[in-house]
Amino acid sequence: MLVDAQLVPEDLRSRLDAFWPLSARKVEDLFRAWDPGAGAPVFTVEGRYTSRGWTEWTQGFQFGWAILQYDATGDERFLELGRRGTVEHMANHVSHVGVHDHGFNNVSTYGNLRRLMLEGRMPDDPWQLAFYELALKASGAVQAARWRTTHDGGGYIYSFNGPQSLFSDTIRSVRVLSLAHMLGQHLMGENDEAISLLGRGIEHARATARWNVFYGEGRDIYDVWGRVAHESVFNVNDGRFRTSSTQQGYAPWTTWTRGLAWVMAGYAEQLEFLDVVDDHELDRFGGRDEITTMMLRAASAACDFYLANSPTDGIPYWDTGAPGLAHLGDHLGRPADPFNPHEPVDSSAAAIGAQGLIRLGRWLTGRGDPRGGRYTTAGLGIVGRLLEAPYLAIDPAHQGLLLHGVYHRPRGWDHAPAPDGVPRGEAVMWGDYHLVEVALIAQRMLDVAPVHTFFGPVGGPR
Repeated sequence: MLVDAQLVPEDLRSRLDAFWPLSARKVEDLFRAWDPGAGAPVFTVEGRYTSRGWTEWTQGFQFGWAILQYDATGDERFLELGRRGTVEHMANHVSHVGVHDHGFNNVSTYGNLRRLMLEGRMPDDPWQLAFYELALKASGAVQAARWRTTHDGGGYIYSFNGPQSLFSDTIRSVRVLSLAHMLGQHLMGENDEAISLLGRGIEHARATARWNVFYGEGRDIYDVWGRVAHESVFNVNDGRFRTSSTQQGYAPWTTWTRGLAWVMAGYAEQLEFLDVVDDHELDRFGGRDEITTMMLRAASAACDFYLANSPTDGIPYWDTGAPGLAHLGDHLGRPADPFNPHEPVDSSAAAIGAQGLIRLGRWLTGRGDPRGGRYTTAGLGIVGRLLEAPYLAIDPAHQGLLLHGVYHRPRGWDHAPAPDGVPRGEAVMWGDYHLVEVALIAQRMLDVAPVHTFFGPVGGPR
């Protein structure tokens, strides 16, 4: 990626001014047309959102989008849409024992509503706040119970794929454990054992950093700084690591870019969270220095890999080892081409990755680290690119907001409108949500306002 060192938030003003009205129209269209009985909206086909039964991991993004639209604009119609959807449809997600998605679904809804109330953006209502916080406490404990120990005494939250499976995605679901811990929650086990949610979140972060992120240390012949494996597979009998794998990427030895982006955003957020945790709470889990070093190494390695393996405009192809890239020539030496006949780009990975770059960059800048400015500027550059054609869905007939997202390329689930079979021109629910989320970060930077965090109205460098 080419990073414009001169880029500042002010450069995005006109695009952000045009973005929020467009986002408002898309939210209204989706809520007006969507049948809740059809399940959660997942991706568009010919411009209209459809569901796809696998897990209902996208429902929180639908309602969270409306909540963030209110956050950005103050239009209470969207607060009511998001709040009503949360109350009527999200309870099952709080108690869902079969998925690794609690941080996606429940922090995007209950968490955003709680944050807005604490920011004074919603009327103070102790019982409403208690409702949101109870949901988050329960969600964090339920997520932490989906646990498998490793042979070295650590452990991980296992994916919906089964107890052998550690997904890179889940590092961003750890946010719900962190938030529930902050609210005073434990996971209660046998004999009333109080299991620390903070501890489980840190152990999961360690396992992901150790097994899913690579550092150029020769673990295998494809080991380079910042490569991310989508999945790590363990022997469930003794907890030993066995192999890298993938469900949605091209191969275990390549990097599925949305998994890479989850690592970028997830660790950056956890670094922000550590800033509001007391030293004595961290001492029993290795201490602040060790934990921070582990998370910073994983975050910076993943961000470096993203910048080195994305086209010049920062929009990645869906997998860095996708075989059709060989037909594109120097695909990293020019802007991404979502209309090429060989491999799709994944704009959703760009929206998630941009947030990771900005959050990590601001965190580092707050500590005087010169790397911070480059990461932040790179993230803003990606946001600027996503807020214009051909990525922003300006067609009012298209229900999506961010075009050229990809869900599951190996299984062929995405709509491919042309005979070449390459998905393009459609939106995915997490792409739309994360574009709004990172646009809100850019807007707050432009307005010189505190950037929101998952754990409250104040956190991270300002």
